[in-house]
Amino acid sequence: MKIISLQPSVSIILDHLGCLDSLAACTRYCLDAVPALRQRQPAIVHDSWSAKAEELLPVEADVVIASVPYRQESLTAILKAGRPVLTLAPRTLADVYQDIRLIAAVVNKIPRGEALVTEMQSAVAGIQARTATLEARPLVYCEEWGKPLIHSQFWVKELVEAAGGVFLGDPGTHTQPETIAAADPDVFLAAWCGAGDRVPLEKIVEQRGWSQLRAVRSQQVYCIADELLNTPAPSLVRGLQALAQALHPDVFGTIATTSGRQINPILV
Repeated sequence: MKIISLQPSVSIILDHLGCLDSLAACTRYCLDAVPALRQRQPAIVHDSWSAKAEELLPVEADVVIASVPYRQESLTAILKAGRPVLTLAPRTLADVYQDIRLIAAVVNKIPRGEALVTEMQSAVAGIQARTATLEARPLVYCEEWGKPLIHSQFWVKELVEAAGGVFLGDPGTHTQPETIAAADPDVFLAAWCGAGDRVPLEKIVEQRGWSQLRAVRSQQVYCIADELLNTPAPSLVRGLQALAQALHPDVFGTIATTSGRQINPILV
């Protein structure tokens, strides 16, 4: 079974299933998410947002696996490639688990897929058990993008709650700096799509006039690497661990800080 992966989440799942040999093509973002792919030199194609039929057609593959986000034009291009297409649109952790099962079925790794789901569920339950009795539950603003400001996805809300926090706002919706300032969150977490761990925290706090936010004054402003929160794959477990450390360092360990800086980012 040869696969064209149009999203890093698909490649990460295949990696955890032990099926990187199945990848005939992937996106350049997949190379960052799964460094082992660089040695394999798969064909490089655009992602689910900007896929082009002409680049998919020459690749010898049995199926294309795509995942959110999509555009109508990209979906049309994927269908024009004339191969079977598996399109994923996860919203919740339960959806992520089901997508892992689907991909495992495609590559005939059903037992490993089920074991992987169980591992993720156990990790989430373990963190949740440690935070269930905590009295302090900080209000957390999680940002997926900064121009415009976009709240992180629903599965991030679930992870924040498992890590002992309260998610601010409606997942996946736009917001305004003034709205966040009025809510005055205890913690600000930035995980920008495609930015890795390179969110300019100090700069955006200054530009938005957020210097008096409770999160800023208490130095609880962090960057968590993009793939750990925005990628619906097993890497979310590491994102949950980073969230738990940020929200409850007294329980999960302190965050390494940079001496003399107003804001101390997690770079993971």
